[in-house]
Amino acid sequence: MTSEPSGPPNEPTPPVPPAPPPPPPDPPVSGAAKPVSEVTFTRAAALWSSVIVGLLILTILLIFIAQNTESTSFAFLGWHWSLPLGVAILLAAVCGGLVAVLAGAARIFQLRRAAKKNLKAARKN
Repeated sequence: MTSEPSGPPNEPTPPVPPAPPPPPPDPPVSGAAKPVSEVTFTRAAALWSSVIVGLLILTILLIFIAQNTESTSFAFLGWHWSLPLGVAILLAAVCGGLVAVLAGAARIFQLRRAAKKNLKAARKN
């Protein structure tokens, strides 16, 4: 075992190209704002996107309800009634969404209460 390199002897090393010069600095802006070349995503754009998605979902739901009009009987806690199947499934989905909203609202209330408590404690110190 030797400490010599394993390549052929007397092989020239390739030259290293010089680094490119740095780009020139931007000229200072004197009081005038730079023109914006691209439009950013705004709240209005988010609102329009949400409205479009909501309308698409409503259209799909209307088609679902229109295709599932067979009446089905339901029983819950002693109550008995009949509804079209599409309406019943939509009603169950809305009730599930309301349960999720209530759980989220309770958590938000809990976090706000804790934040106010921490803020009052920090102001006292």
